[in-house]
Amino acid sequence: MTDSITIRVRAFAGLREALGTGETTTEVPAGTDVAGLVARLAAAYPEARLATRRYTIAVNRAYAPPDRVLADGDEVGLIPPVSGGSGHGNVGARSPRPYEITDRPISLDDVAARVAAPERGGITLFAGTVRGITAGKNEANENFTTDYLEYEAYPEMAEASFADISAEAQARWPGISAVAVVHRVGRLEVGDVAVGIAVAAAHRADTFDACRYIIDRIKEIAPIWKREVGPDGSSWVEGPESLVG
Repeated sequence: MTDSITIRVRAFAGLREALGTGETTTEVPAGTDVAGLVARLAAAYPEARLATRRYTIAVNRAYAPPDRVLADGDEVGLIPPVSGGSGHGNVGARSPRPYEITDRPISLDDVAARVAAPERGGITLFAGTVRGITAGKNEANENFTTDYLEYEAYPEMAEASFADISAEAQARWPGISAVAVVHRVGRLEVGDVAVGIAVAAAHRADTFDACRYIIDRIKEIAPIWKREVGPDGSSWVEGPESLVG
């Protein structure tokens, strides 16, 4: 019987910066659970102050509770709160797949083409773009100016979340026949498209509501983060605030 197991740990956004690495491997005793791994990471990286941070844990790209017992070879992701607004090798690749994380500019024509078919007479498109001014952003209720955004994602998990959200939408609105979601990562300038969503059905009814549902859910659960960069510096956005849509 093996006395220790090897765990792959991945961190993102502010946690990646706090730890000083986006990926590492660590050996822990067999039978260690998520909470035990986090305690070991906190001891190994005291400067990250994990005990004071908000984050959740994913094991093998699915959210996991603290008492989840880990197995040899597991991949553990440290997930900061999503910014509210996927294989990693898919980043940058052109593809007709319905769900994609990409580092290339998003074409709304391309997003629509992913759901187009002769029997689908209604296609609703949503484009979330980077805005340069956000009203009442700070405590003084002053406008916040954005020069550009930097998006980061857990690509494999993000793409899987797009598929899950789309399935939720199709269960709510059975007339929907296809959904596509494409989200960009990397540096985005003001006006760039950050996310494109296409919802198709035989008729237009329900496609509008479904499109709104999908973008709201992406902001809630998809592991995607953004850093706001402006005249006063930069910071990672955590929580429901968004600079798209």
